Amino acid sequence: MAQVPNPGAILFPDDPEAMIFERQMLREQQAPEICEIEKLMKQFDAHEDQEGEFLRQYQEIKEKSKNPLIKFLLQLIITDEEKHRATMHAIAATLDGDLTWTRPKDAFRGFGELHKDKENEELLELTVAFIQHEKEGIKDYKRLIKSSKNYYRGLFAMLLQTIIRDSEKHVEILEFLRQKLKQA
Repeated sequence: MAQVPNPGAILFPDDPEAMIFERQMLREQQAPEICEIEKLMKQFDAHEDQEGEFLRQYQEIKEKSKNPLIKFLLQLIITDEEKHRATMHAIAATLDGDLTWTRPKDAFRGFGELHKDKENEELLELTVAFIQHEKEGIKDYKRLIKSSKNYYRGLFAMLLQTIIRDSEKHVEILEFLRQKLKQA
């Protein structure tokens, strides 16, 4: 990038295109470069803000509704949105801590502390049992879907499908934890 000898001086006063180019060069010199982690952190921050806005809207609609079923269904969504927002916040805080060499209280910590000890050995054994429990639950819920699919216009089946997806997510989380505990 070419350096401008005197940032306050206009080098090309008679050439409007050159003046535009010069101003752009000055902006580029004054604007600090953003590293990849900072870009990623900003993306997570933006998603956290977006989740917050959706959360606000869902809560507003729930409060206005008089229908208990609508209130119940919206509360299920609100609970998930709160978890999503908390997850986005924790990810952004972790990246911010990496970027600033700090330890924000909401950042993820603890991976460096995974080592073989009695507590982690017990947790490793429990993850195997929890994974099995979640997988059996998924099978049970699928049977319940077949039995209840014609009730309440498919409401029960839809709710059971959401529970299955949550259980599948739980298996994924537990598998990740088990793998990290095994590597410790």
